[in-house]
Amino acid sequence: MKIAQEIVDYVSALSRLSLPEGEKAAMQRELEKILQYMDVLEGLDTAGVEPMSHVIPLENIMREDRVMPSQDRGELLAGAPVPDQEAFLTPKSVE
Repeated sequence: MKIAQEIVDYVSALSRLSLPEGEKAAMQRELEKILQYMDVLEGLDTAGVEPMSHVIPLENIMREDRVMPSQDRGELLAGAPVPDQEAFLTPKSVE
């Protein structure tokens, strides 16, 4: 399929790219190659092939939640510039 120069300009505007004139012709050829390959894929017989989102099967591997001891809060807050017993104090950033 032949790609018009206007399509290259439109695609480059959509992608917020400014292509120099020398690169526009190269991009036009690349887009034509992509469409030729899509035509090849269009010709494949996919009857009986189940659609998938990934080429390998994916599944979540979850572990059981367990309560475990953490760091001592006092030790963690010891290096805070403004001492507090519960949390790090920060300057107000929102009015």
